[in-house]
Amino acid sequence: MFGTKILETRRSKYNRDVRVLKTWGIGIYIQSGGLTQSGGIVEQIWKSTLKRLSAKDIRKILILGLGGGTVAGLIRKKYPNAKITGVEIDPMMIELGKQYLNLGDLGIDIKIQDANKFKLKGYDLVIIDTYLGDKYVDLFSEKLLKSKIVVFNRLFYGDKKKEALKFGKKLEKLFNKVDVYYPTANLMYICYNR
Repeated sequence: MFGTKILETRRSKYNRDVRVLKTWGIGIYIQSGGLTQSGGIVEQIWKSTLKRLSAKDIRKILILGLGGGTVAGLIRKKYPNAKITGVEIDPMMIELGKQYLNLGDLGIDIKIQDANKFKLKGYDLVIIDTYLGDKYVDLFSEKLLKSKIVVFNRLFYGDKKKEALKFGKKLEKLFNKVDVYYPTANLMYICYNR
């Protein structure tokens, strides 16, 4: 890509080959398995998705799959007084997020652990963006049905489309209302409980 510079390359136990890139006009972003995980296009995808949330009484937010913190930064702007907790299994992603994407400046409670083992309890908004490269890690729990809003990010291209649509049918049976949004190469399910 024109004007792309590799800032750092690392090997991660969880995300395998991880690169931090800087592209003219896009900025700094973190890739794993050739897919952008934080920064870059991910910021545009989440920015457009979060604009669809009209809820104003959001005080307690959980991000499962924090990555380098792109979603956390956008949520901090939208809900400046909210208590935000971010859960990420890969400590390298947290480290790179702090070094390159200002993750350490957002004032969020970061938990480095497996999101499947995190105790869900009473969140107004839950963001689920759990990917290792292009592999979705499904951690659906009945406890999510106690959250006001749950947003699921699913990749939506090639063979991922069928899987993502099947997942949506499951959500429609469990939540009171499910809005579907299609940003670039993704499918977002915005699920409401009340």
